[in-house]
Amino acid sequence: MSDLRRIMLIVSYDGTAYNGWAEQTSTPNTIEGELNRAIGRLTGEDVHVIGASRTDAGVHAYGNVAVFDTASTIPGDRFIFAVNHELPQDIRVVESREVAGDFHPRHCDTEKTYEYRIVNRQTMDPTRRLYACHFSMPLDIGVMNDAAHYLVGEHDFTSFCNVESQALSHVRRIKDIRVTRNGDEVVISVTGNGFLYNMVRIIAGTLMQIGRGKGGPSEMKTILDKKNRAAAGPTAPPEGLFLMEYRFLEGIPGPEVDNAD
Repeated sequence: MSDLRRIMLIVSYDGTAYNGWAEQTSTPNTIEGELNRAIGRLTGEDVHVIGASRTDAGVHAYGNVAVFDTASTIPGDRFIFAVNHELPQDIRVVESREVAGDFHPRHCDTEKTYEYRIVNRQTMDPTRRLYACHFSMPLDIGVMNDAAHYLVGEHDFTSFCNVESQALSHVRRIKDIRVTRNGDEVVISVTGNGFLYNMVRIIAGTLMQIGRGKGGPSEMKTILDKKNRAAAGPTAPPEGLFLMEYRFLEGIPGPEVDNAD
C-alpha cells in the first residue's frame, strides 16, 4: 500500500496578476506554480498539483479544484490553514480534504458553472475594472436570454471555440444559461458538463453583440449551425469571467481505510 495520500483543495483566486492556471516554462507567474511552490515549502516535497479547470490569464475563480499526492502527515482538513500561510494573498484555499488515491478531478462526471460579468453603462466604474467587462451600449436582456436559449442542450460548439483548441471533440452540453441584470451590472451564467478553449468568453461576446441589436435571437442558432469560429462574435475580455463552482455529480470518494490488524 502506498504511503502517499491524495489531498483535494478547493481554490479561490483573483487571476488579475497571473498568466492563467497552468504552470508554464516561460513564466513562474501562474496559479498552479504558486500552489506547487507553496505546498513544496510546506512539505519539503516536489509537488505537482492536478487542476480541474485550466483557467486563462486574468480569469478569476471561486471554486477551482486541485489534487496532489503527499507523504506528509498533516491531516487533510488542516492543509487549508497550512497552505494558505505559504500563498500570496490573491490565492486562497477555501477547503481541503483527503480523497481516494485514484481520484482525478478531470476524469469524473462533473458540471461547472461560470459567470461573465459586464458593467453596462456609458463609462466604466474604475473599482470594477479588474472584475468585469465594460460595454457602453444598451443591452436588451430579454433578447439575450432568447438567444441564449438556442445554446441549451448538447451541440457542436465549434463556432464558440478558439481555433487553437486541441480538443478532439467540440461537442459539449449546456444545462442552463441565463442573463440577468442588477442595476448597471449584467451577468451571464452558464452551467455545463465541460467547456472548450475560450468558449464562455466567445458566448459572452456573441450575446453582447446580439443584445445591442446586431441580429435577432435566432442568429444564435445560425451561428451554432455554421460550426465556424468566424461566424460568432468577439472573445470577451478575461477579467469578466469567474469560475463559480465545480460539481462532482457522483460525489467525491474518500480515502481507503486499512482495517488490517
